[in-house]
Amino acid sequence: MRIESSRWLRGPNRYLARPVQVTRVRLDGLTGRETCDFPGLPERLLDLLPGLAEHHCAAGAPGGFVKRLYGGTYFGHTAEHIAIELSNLIGREVSFGRTVGTSDPSAFDVIMECPLDEPYDSEMSELLLRAAIEVVLPLTRGEPSAVPDLTGVQRRYERQKPGPSTEAIARAARERGIPVERVGDLSLLRLGYGRHRRLVWAALTDQTSAIGVDIAADKELTRSLLGEAGIPVADGGAAGSVEEALALFDELGPPVVVKPRGGRQGMHVYLGLDTEDAVRAAYAAASADGGDVVVERQLDGRDYRVLTVGGEIVAAAERVAAHVIGDGRTDVAGLVELANEDPRRGVGHARALTRLAVDAVAETLLRRQGLTLRDVPEPGRTVWLRDNANLSTGGTSVDVTRRVHPSVSDLCRRVAGLVGLDIAGIDLRLPDIAAELPLGRGGVIEVNAAPGLRMHLEQHDVGAAIVDALYPAGAPSRIPVVSITGTNGKTTVARLTTHLLAGAGLRVGVTTTDGVVVGGRLVQRADATGPRSAQIVLGDPTVDAAVLETARGGLLRQGLGYDWSDVGVITNLSSDHLGQDGVETIEDLVDVKSVVAERVREGGAVVLNADDPRSRELEFPGREIIWCSLDPRNPLVRRHWDSGGRAYLLADGWLVELAGRRWVPLLAAHELGGGFGGAARHLVANALAAAAAARVLGVTTARVAEQLRTFTDNPGRGTLMRCGEVHVLIDYAHNPAAIAAVSDLVERVWGYERAVAAVTLPGDRRDDLLRESAAAVGARFGRVVLYEDADRRGRAVGEVPGMLRAELARVAPQATCVEVRTVEEAIPAALALAQPGDVVLLLYEKIEPVLALLSALGARHTGEVGVADVNLGKTMAWTGTV
Repeated sequence: MRIESSRWLRGPNRYLARPVQVTRVRLDGLTGRETCDFPGLPERLLDLLPGLAEHHCAAGAPGGFVKRLYGGTYFGHTAEHIAIELSNLIGREVSFGRTVGTSDPSAFDVIMECPLDEPYDSEMSELLLRAAIEVVLPLTRGEPSAVPDLTGVQRRYERQKPGPSTEAIARAARERGIPVERVGDLSLLRLGYGRHRRLVWAALTDQTSAIGVDIAADKELTRSLLGEAGIPVADGGAAGSVEEALALFDELGPPVVVKPRGGRQGMHVYLGLDTEDAVRAAYAAASADGGDVVVERQLDGRDYRVLTVGGEIVAAAERVAAHVIGDGRTDVAGLVELANEDPRRGVGHARALTRLAVDAVAETLLRRQGLTLRDVPEPGRTVWLRDNANLSTGGTSVDVTRRVHPSVSDLCRRVAGLVGLDIAGIDLRLPDIAAELPLGRGGVIEVNAAPGLRMHLEQHDVGAAIVDALYPAGAPSRIPVVSITGTNGKTTVARLTTHLLAGAGLRVGVTTTDGVVVGGRLVQRADATGPRSAQIVLGDPTVDAAVLETARGGLLRQGLGYDWSDVGVITNLSSDHLGQDGVETIEDLVDVKSVVAERVREGGAVVLNADDPRSRELEFPGREIIWCSLDPRNPLVRRHWDSGGRAYLLADGWLVELAGRRWVPLLAAHELGGGFGGAARHLVANALAAAAAARVLGVTTARVAEQLRTFTDNPGRGTLMRCGEVHVLIDYAHNPAAIAAVSDLVERVWGYERAVAAVTLPGDRRDDLLRESAAAVGARFGRVVLYEDADRRGRAVGEVPGMLRAELARVAPQATCVEVRTVEEAIPAALALAQPGDVVLLLYEKIEPVLALLSALGARHTGEVGVADVNLGKTMAWTGTV
């Protein structure tokens, strides 16, 4: 059993609404074998990992997996559960797993949930699955096994997981329904979408003043600024040399504090200095990085940290310096080891508390207390390891929020305002935070930007306070999102929807197979139908609405790029891409594309094609279903409208809205921009879907009609050029249904007898689908030129054109078929077969080279061909208002 490959799905996917890792596991010699084939294996496995007994599995209750283990289950499934248990053992809590078969009986896909905000390129699931295989393989050979040492994996997980502050803010945002995206493995969060996007980095926000941060970072500037404003602070000053430090010591008198002017997290802060030698040593350590130090009188009292958010006190804690308590039996080093066994303690800021460190600072302080690491303190004696009370240096805290005296609260609000911080950690030294602020005793010792939240989290939801400051009650965090999927028409529907929303005054970000466009400008040229492209749009603070073409490939390989949309559109569902990425049947394809509709928010709308048999079978409870149809007699649409539902259809030559028992004509079909006078029925269908999406988002019917009339920007989809006396119709049709649709347009405008087809098809399609596409061409065109994509997608040279030629010979033996190698050869060959007044239907791989070649041949874009005698499907089935 071995791991073959893995991929990380960062957003909602066909398995789960949360991130998962999908790992292909090859069973090799265990193919077809089950756990019950190995006597004693279940017992030995449960002895190693007793927590497996609590796994639910399909039974939905504890013990479900044990039943499967004894009854017999495949080893991909067994490894999945072991990996989940190992994940929980290192504190990485996950519960969802699934193992699914593939077309190869020796291979399984193991799907494991990943924690929210785990970096999208994390390998944790794969590492744990490898460890799981190490556990189970010896058991299948009757050999001893053991749980592997997971220390390294655990440390790696803790390094990349978000810190407590970041985690608290992310959790609070999600509880309010605000989208959250962690940027890489940083503490940077992006909250909200589009124009409502906000940035948070730990306890810094995009509202935090840069000047305030700089003031707080300069301890001397903070001290003097607050002192000038009448805030009680310690007397002192900055020293750029040891002589200046000693002069301040003489002036202030002992005890003094020495700390770096730009220090952070309590590093190199020295308290209680009462001799010149102590000041010299402290100065040397505090200035080791080359900066000035601050020397100030040490204030009496206890250490407190007050957290302010938006000018209000949200939490306060008394901080206690790192220490251990003697028990009369254990030496100081042993007491430190015992304290560090507390699971709340970890390295850095990953856990609630930081591990105690025994370093030169601690040893110096021990000597001042008359102790060494090997001494055994008497029971109850407090042994200090640090003077300063920072959590970053191993300190602890006690919540005192409810005890803060109003005078202290007022002081802290003034301090945050004076420094200019929306979120501030104010360090105080006072006799008692519950008492009236004493004149001449105690004061502010530091102000911190991006303060750590760890000390407050157990008692207060300070993450929620920060989120509430960014998004006050009633403030929006989202923009309208339309997600579009299906087999054919996705790009055109996306472009149409964008045009309709832009006409309503919105700045729209749109992703399609051609790239990412924001506000009408191309910002990235690529096949932009996956989650990363969606994040470009959703993370852009200039965007008012998002239109996201969402293709099968991105969904399968990375998941969705958003949590919820307002409108989901499924254009149609037919065979394409089968045999790729585990999608073997049309049912698999429907399952994948349905994710788009399933992730429409509760109360949102799903736009479906009532003329598509597979779409008619779909159900999405809790969402409004809007049907579109080119057939005004469609019984499904009629029943839907009779029951109060909305629909959009083609009737009497008009695009019509049916809503609220009213029949509202939107636009005559022959006026639709780019619709060839209504002959391009597939474009009419796309326009109906786009109109439905725009109307859900509040675009008026008048604006919809106006924008549909002026739609022209649809390159590569029904693009018409003229080369001499021959028209060239350029389209991206690359599957049987799409070829049939564009061929229908050719028949309606020119007739098949006046048409030549120049055809290429992508090589990554299954053989049967390529043959179906060739049959669709052969059934309609008597003159055909075949050529090959520049990117053959794994096929041999000439393989695809040869397959197409053979199928054409079978279905249309009388047809003229010319085979060439490249598009550069195909275009002249097709033009040579055409007569004046004919049309060449050109199916392409990439639009830019095709346009450049045609331009070099003198071709020019032309207006739409008039269609006076085309049957637009007019009917008097329904008229007027019902």
